Amino acid sequence: MTMFTAKSLARVLLWSSLSLVASGCQQAQSPESAQGSSEHFPKVSSQRLIHSTSYDTAQVFTGSIRAGNTTAIGFELAGKIKHLAVDSGNHVKQGDLLAELDTSLLEAERRELLASLAQNRADKELAQSTLKRSLALKKQGYASAQQLDELKGQLSSLQAAEQRLRAAIEANALRIAKSTLVAPFDGVIAKRNNNLGEVVALGAPLFTLIQHNNPQAIVGVPVSLAQTLEDSQQLTLTVKETPYQATVAGIGAEVNPVTRTVPVRLTLPTDAKVINGELAYLHYNKTVDTAGFWVPISSLTDGLRGLWNLYVLVEQQPDQYLIERRDIEILYTRGDQAFIQGAISEDERFVTQGLHKVVVGERVMLNTQVATR
Repeated sequence: MTMFTAKSLARVLLWSSLSLVASGCQQAQSPESAQGSSEHFPKVSSQRLIHSTSYDTAQVFTGSIRAGNTTAIGFELAGKIKHLAVDSGNHVKQGDLLAELDTSLLEAERRELLASLAQNRADKELAQSTLKRSLALKKQGYASAQQLDELKGQLSSLQAAEQRLRAAIEANALRIAKSTLVAPFDGVIAKRNNNLGEVVALGAPLFTLIQHNNPQAIVGVPVSLAQTLEDSQQLTLTVKETPYQATVAGIGAEVNPVTRTVPVRLTLPTDAKVINGELAYLHYNKTVDTAGFWVPISSLTDGLRGLWNLYVLVEQQPDQYLIERRDIEILYTRGDQAFIQGAISEDERFVTQGLHKVVVGERVMLNTQVATR
């Protein structure tokens, strides 16, 4: 009884083990286990490639604000400064007094010239009287022709001297007038270079005057762009993040040898709140007729030989995709978007995020929780 029981128990245990092994083999050989469950594939976010026939470029060029007239003004004569009517920062109107020179020497010269003119007038009156008497004596035969000629010559000389003195007096008055400096136009005094009592040289600038209500900007642009601009064309100019509609007033005819750009002069509205020397930014939009696709920059990875790579999803069966790497070229970037060309086609899906989590040749699923298009 004891042996039969033991053998029976061993047989039961053997059959139980065989049943468990058979059951495990059947599970291992099931189609779902052999092929792998799709639920175990990683999920990726994606978008479809949308074809575009062109793209818009937004270029920005830097320049500076310049008033229509920024003039270094001074006296046309040398002399000592007697009076300063304005200083840096003062606003002036056309014709306002700015400064005066000491005219003591010019006033003395004027008095001397007036005295010489008075003496000339007296000499001329005497010569006229003498000539008149000599003509009367000539009729009586008491004066010679030579004497008359000498008197006429003396009178002509005095008349010429009078003209010379009057011209000298006029020149003296002009020098006195030019000893007073006035504003040639409305503006603001940007700088004063001399102090009261200093002696200034001929033509030395005393003030720097910046014109009001005529703000302009000088911006350097590439030659290719300068050739497309036209006079009176409206462009957007930004100063201190404030946009203005500027008008092309002039296009340079020479390339700057340092920056290799062409200067373009633009006029701003007269009420523009700008200061001479401020930075100005010219915004220029251009449409490039080239086919390609817009994609997020985050969907691109480094490639070989200066190219970039895009991970494209190739559908293998419903809800299963294979990752392929495609070589592409970046034509233009704007913000977080890039315009690309390459071995890609319209409506193909590509991976937009998480490129570091997947590899080429891997099977993946679409992440339906992330909006795709």
